[in-house]
Amino acid sequence: MDLPPLAPLPPIEVRLDIAPIEWQACLDAWLTLTDMYLQLGPNHFVHATGKEATLSTFLLSVYHESANAPSVDASLHSDKARALQRSCFLLLDRMLAEDVLPKSLLDYDFLADLCRVHVRSTAVQRVMKSLWTRKVNEVEPSFLKQKTKLTASLDSSSPAQATHELVILAPILRASADVGAFFLTGSDFLDAMTSVYGKLLDDSQKKSLASISYLSLTSLVKLEHPNLSVLSDCLYSLKAQADKQAGLPSLLADVITNTPLLATLKRTLGARTTARLSKVLEQLETYRMPSIARTRRVARRRSRKGKSREPNGDSHIHRMSLVTQVQDLFPDLGSGFVMRLLDEYHDDVEQVTAHLLDESLPQHLQKLDRREEAAIHDNAQEGIDHLAPRSTPPPHEPFVPERRNVFDDDDLLSADASRLHIGKAERRPSGPANKAAIMSALSAFDADDDERDDTYDLEDVGGTVDAAHPDGEPGPSAKITQEENDMALFKAYKSSPELFGRTFDIRRGQARAAIKAETGMTDEAIEGWAIMLQREPKRLQRLESRFSTTGAFDGRQTELNRTSYRESPAGTETEDSDNPSSSRGGNGGRGRGRGGRGGRGGRGGGRADSVAGPSSEPGTANAQRRKEASKGSRANHNRRDQRAKKMARGGFPG
Repeated sequence: MDLPPLAPLPPIEVRLDIAPIEWQACLDAWLTLTDMYLQLGPNHFVHATGKEATLSTFLLSVYHESANAPSVDASLHSDKARALQRSCFLLLDRMLAEDVLPKSLLDYDFLADLCRVHVRSTAVQRVMKSLWTRKVNEVEPSFLKQKTKLTASLDSSSPAQATHELVILAPILRASADVGAFFLTGSDFLDAMTSVYGKLLDDSQKKSLASISYLSLTSLVKLEHPNLSVLSDCLYSLKAQADKQAGLPSLLADVITNTPLLATLKRTLGARTTARLSKVLEQLETYRMPSIARTRRVARRRSRKGKSREPNGDSHIHRMSLVTQVQDLFPDLGSGFVMRLLDEYHDDVEQVTAHLLDESLPQHLQKLDRREEAAIHDNAQEGIDHLAPRSTPPPHEPFVPERRNVFDDDDLLSADASRLHIGKAERRPSGPANKAAIMSALSAFDADDDERDDTYDLEDVGGTVDAAHPDGEPGPSAKITQEENDMALFKAYKSSPELFGRTFDIRRGQARAAIKAETGMTDEAIEGWAIMLQREPKRLQRLESRFSTTGAFDGRQTELNRTSYRESPAGTETEDSDNPSSSRGGNGGRGRGRGGRGGRGGRGGGRADSVAGPSSEPGTANAQRRKEASKGSRANHNRRDQRAKKMARGGFPG
């Protein structure tokens, strides 16, 4: 038995002439027939859908009239009308599953009406994805034709006419990420919107361009495999166009300022973003222009006379401002439903907007009434209660301050009486607990630890010279006396004072490195020495008198004395003489040489270069040095030999 055909939905001119009772009967008939079509078996359903194309014609009329119905038309805004729309959607879904979807239902206009009617449904996203996957060859030509038409209209002399078509395109982009990626492929559509943005004067038209750009760009990251390459190219194109209009409002600035584009991209991509795209997203933050931010309109409240609802008495003006921000983008949402969303996402407007655009709300929020209004207090009754007669309150008692002093909260005054005692306190016996504590402390002490105690070493308590390098590395240990350092530094200062400069080149020079190696001082200590020398003239005079006197050792050795042993001629050398040419009497005398150079008078030149001479004479020092050098080979052996000869004679002179 074949089911009766479904009559198409009449246009608005006919619907307004139908009586309400008759219109309700028509809706009941359509609901009954659609349910019967849904209950058919697979073979009967395929046969019914192909019969005279009545089912496809009915679906076309339902969605066209529902999408274009004005707000004053109440015939398609009732509960039965919404139930009929759900039944039609189930029919369309089954036709797609049975693969009997006619070509008329793959057209751009029908799919646009479908997405507008079910704009808040997540199921339409699944249907659109299945359509684009299984019927891409049939669907794409219609969308390509519409894309070409929109691009030409935007590039024409009257681009304002294209804004109406953009409003129709927006629900499709929200429902299908594949359609958004298709419209951005080739960049001609995006370039047309970018170039026409500056020509539009109406703010609503600019808002349409910004919304389409936002939905198209975010669709690239909602794909199963995000197309980051096309996204980067589109962002670079928008950025280049904005740079050409430096200081003027651009499409990129409008999208960044009035849509959550950056937050959505960062949240959706996460760690999958590339280095190039991350750099672009950071740069786009600078294009935000608060001057073009659209003003938030205040949502109108319904008057509830004589009613008082109180779900939340803590609603304040800040919370209501967040609600109005969301309602500016979604004016059909009730304030109560928006408050529930704000509670779910911790008053984050961007997250609420992103989840509403993506239709990714949790299941417990999707079941709520989206038109629910927020509860408000009716202050009329409260004002009446405030005027009710009341008893006279008791007289106010005068304030008497409380006396306080410095001993308040003193531990001694508030101590327990058991802690007080008279006289000496009894000595607590050392019980097992005290003995255990003593033994524990002794066990921690290692008597065999022979490590030297360096607690009071110079390196620990601090010295007069900082031996650490500026970069923190330990410097050489300073084993040179301060006098030697002063002499080396003074000599370098007199020769070239510029070596004590504080520039980078001087510090890294070879001359400074030689001074540091010689003195063991750091750069700061060397430069500080020069600064103090310039500040103290007396110190400079002392150093000059000490190291610049005549005859003072200047570090240069002019001659090298011989240190080898030399025998005297004819064996006349004695312990008191180290000079081979010297004798006891001088050149011509004898004994001590009391005379002149050959006589007995005077002290003459006797005992020249003697080890017992004046210590200030250089010859005395040379004689002492030679004696010490040859004592082991001469003096002790001669004394032993002479004693042996004496003992051989038996103590008698020979």
